[in-house]
Amino acid sequence: MTTQSIVKLSGVIALGVALSACGAADRLANVGQAPALSPIEDPTATKGYKPVQMPMPAMEHASFAPNSLWRTGSRAFFKDQRARLVGDLVTVKVKVTDRAQLDNTTKRSRKNGEDFGAENVFGFENKVDKFLPNGAKSGSLLKLDSEGSSEGSGSVRRAEQLATNVAAVVTQTLPNGNLVIEGKQEIRVNFEVRELIVAGVIRPEDIESDNTIDSSKIAQARIAYGGRGQITDVQQPRYGQQVMDILLPF
Repeated sequence: MTTQSIVKLSGVIALGVALSACGAADRLANVGQAPALSPIEDPTATKGYKPVQMPMPAMEHASFAPNSLWRTGSRAFFKDQRARLVGDLVTVKVKVTDRAQLDNTTKRSRKNGEDFGAENVFGFENKVDKFLPNGAKSGSLLKLDSEGSSEGSGSVRRAEQLATNVAAVVTQTLPNGNLVIEGKQEIRVNFEVRELIVAGVIRPEDIESDNTIDSSKIAQARIAYGGRGQITDVQQPRYGQQVMDILLPF
């Protein structure tokens, strides 16, 4: 290992130790305390937020019917309580049921055999044996055997299920009337915080009369469910182990 490689490796190890020290300091500062909840904030003001840009159809001019109580574009005769403007709330019924089962089996075999001999050669088989090496017989001059086989099998079984509700905020109205929503929910149980994040694009027509929408009707859906706290911290490998898993080639 060259001097330059040793210097780079030392720098990586020092960085890992520094990160571990920072993480340890945060953990020591929160000993005996429950994880803090995140403050309520404007989703559009968070770091990394970008307005959604989607392909839009051609603009259509609104038409008004004279002498009519019905307003073009209205979804009800009376006031509609469903979300339609930026800042409105809509309840997302998250229901994810994912099941997959794959079974693959492959089996292949092959067997070849070749035999060649001359037990009877017009009565001259005894003379043929004289030209063969000692112990050789004309009845078994050549015998070839080959056999090959291949067998493989694979199985994948997976089952995931998530059912809950979360209120999302309309953060953007697209030119075609579709709504961009984003919602975040945090629940703290003892020393563990469970987080649920939902984001995507919905159609106003898919919103039910009770201002709810099924998660299966969200386009570009982003659903994340996880946690943070003592249990999650124990389940994660240490920073040094993660760094070594990346650097070590074996």
